Amino acid sequence: MFSTVAQVARVNPFSAPHFQLGQENVTLRKNSTAQVQPVRRLAAAAVPEEEYSCAYGSGKFFALCGFGGIISCGTTHTAVVPLDLVKCRIQVDPQKYKSIFNGFSVTLKEDGVRGLAKGWAPTFIGYSMQGLCKFGFYEVFKILYSNMLGEENAYLWRTSLYLAASASAEFFADIALAPMEAAKVRIQTQPGYANTLRQAAPKMYAEEGIWAFYKGVAPLWMRQIPYTMMKFACFERTVEALYKYVVPKPRSECTKGEQLVVTFVAGYIAGVFCAIVSHPADSVVSVLNKEKGSTAVEVLKRLGPKGVWKGLTARIIMIGTLTALQWFIYDSVKVYFRLPRPPPPDMPESLKKKLGLTQ
Repeated sequence: MFSTVAQVARVNPFSAPHFQLGQENVTLRKNSTAQVQPVRRLAAAAVPEEEYSCAYGSGKFFALCGFGGIISCGTTHTAVVPLDLVKCRIQVDPQKYKSIFNGFSVTLKEDGVRGLAKGWAPTFIGYSMQGLCKFGFYEVFKILYSNMLGEENAYLWRTSLYLAASASAEFFADIALAPMEAAKVRIQTQPGYANTLRQAAPKMYAEEGIWAFYKGVAPLWMRQIPYTMMKFACFERTVEALYKYVVPKPRSECTKGEQLVVTFVAGYIAGVFCAIVSHPADSVVSVLNKEKGSTAVEVLKRLGPKGVWKGLTARIIMIGTLTALQWFIYDSVKVYFRLPRPPPPDMPESLKKKLGLTQ
């Protein structure tokens, strides 16, 4: 058991490519008498092409990936609105909302059960748009950057490829999310300001103009880009490690249900790290969208090193569950629409020949 854990830990998402290559060389040389396995490319799936509803990298493929992102992000974020509401209130008013349970108790006393659903509409709309861009553009940029690097470099630097593709996608996703995120925070953290999106949006525009909806975009980038980079890179490498060291049979021999279980587990592991990395910026976003005239730097100074970590427990529970469900739903959409689902990558044959690893 401990040797398995150690192996998984060594294959972390941020290992240097040459160190990884050295480890793989040893493994391949030990198994040099075995038959060389077929190549698994980053952009190739392991089942016959006629089983797919479209080609990998086609317009239909990207459109359905974006649709999967809408379903996975819009539904999951809306489902945890009560927890998100309490988390935001802990961040902006820790004296009144001292903990998760206290926050729920105070909210129920003041607003009733319906109060826990405040902000559901901007949450659903905003995170649906974000999911469309996040997952759809990730697939676009992953293929684009992979083609730019070439097959061998795309394999060697695959973690950097995942990081770059996810960061590029999230840049656009946050622009789509920012207006609804601003409205959501106003509804959830300013009692009496507005109860619905239809009330909040016109009021925000009348008070501050279009800037009211986009003043939080820079803190959103600070929060979401590191979060998404961790979400995608950690997920991709965790899936690779699980199939290599934990799952007792190759991915091609696993049923689709078993593959989706691996997806869920890898998603939850990635989600925990996502929550920790992005939480300080999340605290700044919550306070910034509540207040008028403040800047991200001013809010950060006022919160201090301890204040930015308020509500972390709630966020870990929320983001861990969200990330696992999002990956599960997204992968399920791919299965339902019979989209190509690339397996964990293997070293290209050309690189094996250069290293003298083929017979």
